[in-house]
Formats: sequence, C-alpha cells, structure tokens
Amino acid sequence: MNLRIEGRTALVLGAGGGLGRAIALRLAENGARCLLGDVHQASVDETARLIAQTGGTSHTAVWNLGEQGAFDELYAGLPEGFRNIDILVNNTGGPPPTLVSGQPGESWEKHFREMVLSVISLTDRLLPGMRERKWGRIVTSASSGVIAPIPNLGLSNALRSALVGWSKTLAREVACDGITCNVVVPGRIATRRIVELDEAKAKRDGTSAEAVAAASTASIPMKRYGKPDEYADCIAFLASERATYITGSVIRVDGGMLANV
Repeated sequence: MNLRIEGRTALVLGAGGGLGRAIALRLAENGARCLLGDVHQASVDETARLIAQTGGTSHTAVWNLGEQGAFDELYAGLPEGFRNIDILVNNTGGPPPTLVSGQPGESWEKHFREMVLSVISLTDRLLPGMRERKWGRIVTSASSGVIAPIPNLGLSNALRSALVGWSKTLAREVACDGITCNVVVPGRIATRRIVELDEAKAKRDGTSAEAVAAASTASIPMKRYGKPDEYADCIAFLASERATYITGSVIRVDGGMLANV
C-alpha cells in the first residue's frame, strides 16, 4: 500500500530508542523526511545512519523535552526542508517504576514537564503551520496503562492518561483543518524499556527476568512480545494520507493482551 507521504516532513520524538527508531525508519521508507528528536546524540545518529542506508532523508535534533522553549532555538537552525512539520509523532520516555501514592511533588512536576507539557507545547508550536497547509497528523504513543493501569507504574498510568484526554479534545478542535489526532497504545513490545521493566519486577518479586517475561508472554493471546516494526506499521498508517478519516481514536497494538472492551 502506498501511504502517500512522499515529501512530507515528520518529527519523531524518542527517535533514538526502540519504538521511535522503528517508527522513523518506517516513515522514511515511505518517503517522508524525518526530523529525529532525542536526548542522546549517539542513539539518534545511529537512527540517521540506518535511514541513510535505505536511501531515506533525515536530520537529527538533540534536545531535552523537559526544557521548555528549547525547540524554538533548535528550530531556528534547521535546514529549510525540515521546518514545515506535517507529521508529529509524540513518543516520550517513561518514568521509573513507582507506586502512585507517596511520590514527592517534585517528581510529579518533573515527569509532567517531560511527558505531558512538552508534548502539548510542541504540538501547539507546530499546529499553526499544519492549519495553514490544511494537513497534519499528530500521533501520540501512550501505554497500555491508560486502559488498564499497570501495577507499580503509577506515574506513567496517570500522566499518559492526561495525554489521552488532551488528544481526544484536540482532535475535535482541529478536524476541520485537515488534521488528525490519535493515540496508539503498545502492549508488550520487545524494546529495552520492556526489558528494564521486566528486570525491575523480577527484583521486586525475588525471581528472574526470564520468569517474568515467560509469565507475561503466557498472558498474551499471541504468546509472544510484539516487534517494534509491527508497532511502527500502525503509526505509519495513522500518519499517512490513507488514514484521513481516523481521528480521536485510541488504537491498541498489543497482540490481544488487554481484555478490556
């Protein structure tokens, strides 16, 4: 299927990590110019190298999402071809595993800035251009915790849920401008983040990471973790011309793991 995004410009956040890298590669393979955002230079450079190998076009943008206003300074130095952002993939890192109770206010504020306020501010920064061009795609990567809260991921459950409400509200505000807003919910996708969460649970439970992974796999109807490429395929479709009439949705990529309707 031709996604018809040749010549579109995409900003992918977290493009140096497992999900972000897979998303950027898939968009680039379909002809989009990719602005690769991440806090780690070496990681995002590797994503750029992989895109170049496939004949794609990219540019790296290294900044900390928690630093409000940092994007404006970075934007001023972007090459001309990367300034009109048509596709924004909001893919941020997650907070450490914690209970939801008893967390200091400073922790809530820090992760709210990095995970929620950064996404909202950046989207607001890019919306005028999308409205002017009458075309835009805003895809926000969340967590299965927004549907079924995950034990010991209290900060993530709460903060990512705020983005679901924001995205749904925004979708109705900008639909008449040719802009869609959707949330994608990953299940157990095989990335470094999932390995770290399995290891943390193993430590809490006094077992091994392998045992935790086996139990998680057994709870998934497909009996395996998902692949980053499978997640990227969904986001690339939502970011494309083919998904013009899909907006305000929360779409699961979880192998049937979540039993909730």
